[in-house]
Amino acid sequence: METKIQSSNIKCGGCVSSITKALIQIAGIKAVNVDIPSNEITIEYDQSVDMSLVKQKLKEIGFPEKRVGIQ
Repeated sequence: METKIQSSNIKCGGCVSSITKALIQIAGIKAVNVDIPSNEITIEYDQSVDMSLVKQKLKEIGFPEKRVGIQ
């Protein structure tokens, strides 16, 4: 499965590294790809992964999901 999450605060390679390291530790996450210009995180994962946990982890490390319609 694959999901794309719009985030905020992604500014550099250090941000990419932090996000990748945090998410790849979650059981069932296969791959993480972060695009800095679009602030988009693409996650490949097994069906067993609870995406609410992924979003909570992103929030904890300072990269919360960007809500549609909220600036």
